[in-house]
Amino acid sequence: MVRNVSGYRRLARNHDFTILWVGETISELGSTMSLFVFPLLGYHLTGSTAVAALLEAAALLGMVAMMLPAGLLADRFDRRALMLCASTTGAFLYAGLAVAGALGALTIPHLAAVALLTGVARSAFQPAQMAAIRTVVPAEDLPTAFSQNQARQHIASLLGGPLGGAVYAVRAWAPFVVDAVSYTVSVLTLRRIRTDLRPRPREGAPTRPLEQVKEGYRFILGQPFFRTMMVWAMVNNLVLNACFFVVMMRLVRAGVQPAQIGLVSTFAGVGGILGALAAPYVVDRLRTGTLTVVIGWMCVLPLVPLLWWSTTWAACASVFSILLLNPAGNAGIGAYRSAMTPDEVQGRVGSALGFVTMGAMPLAPVLGGLLLGRLGGSAAIAGLVAAAA
Repeated sequence: MVRNVSGYRRLARNHDFTILWVGETISELGSTMSLFVFPLLGYHLTGSTAVAALLEAAALLGMVAMMLPAGLLADRFDRRALMLCASTTGAFLYAGLAVAGALGALTIPHLAAVALLTGVARSAFQPAQMAAIRTVVPAEDLPTAFSQNQARQHIASLLGGPLGGAVYAVRAWAPFVVDAVSYTVSVLTLRRIRTDLRPRPREGAPTRPLEQVKEGYRFILGQPFFRTMMVWAMVNNLVLNACFFVVMMRLVRAGVQPAQIGLVSTFAGVGGILGALAAPYVVDRLRTGTLTVVIGWMCVLPLVPLLWWSTTWAACASVFSILLLNPAGNAGIGAYRSAMTPDEVQGRVGSALGFVTMGAMPLAPVLGGLLLGRLGGSAAIAGLVAAAA
């Protein structure tokens, strides 16, 4: 217990980590608001759900497409400069949308282009940031640092939707103003980082970019734990997201009010934040292997009641239970990966894992929709729970 408290205190006194965390918490909150608003605005302009889905997919496409090159860049160039470039790009892109909105000149192509390019910018930022954390935080404080990163993401998830909706109600383009400001805050905080974030010089003759990307996968495949986690996380993301798509559609079909369905996201955010706060204590008391097995089963057992109860409260309890321990797993495994990965491949290993584990997520609603249409709600969930197990 004392060890974790002192870890939080050390991180609070860590100048570079603190300003990085604060700046990116504000930026991520703004980005979550904008991602929430993109489909709403698309539907408002066209009345088409297909266009709304296209705008949401554009951001994900940009992130996935840039993920592997982003890891290569993070291992070859100054990580601080990469993060500054990504945040500056986001500030200008969202400011452009805000100006277009104020002038009444917003168009679907403009929205789609910004969604795509900001997805690229976010993807370019992430590997550089993860490698930067490894540089500015001592190894013994990595689990606490990664736990705080988990808390940041869940805070943005919890608040982004409601705040985005409230600001959207004032002016449809107003959330883009907030996001442009949040990216500007990110730029200002990044400029205050003192640590040299340039990667170590590469030894030997330079290789082709494709060979350098392959180095990240070779490192993962050469480590049984990382290899197993990559495959498990990919399948788990697919199955869990498909399962909750089925749950949400069953609630919609049952005529449940949108405000009640929104409670599921609220419970997910609260569970994630509480889990992130508890994560350092959990990581401190469980070996990484044991923690991994516990997290695996905690992604299965809370789904079982959904076989019999198709209600909002059952869905709330399920996501709350899953996300209560999930941050500890992400923090413990993430800290272990960061500590065990050589600095020269930090970016590529992180982006290689992210590319594989996120690559299947767009298929989740397709899988869930097919199972729901062919098998019905209970049978679809039963099949997905069995796949998770």
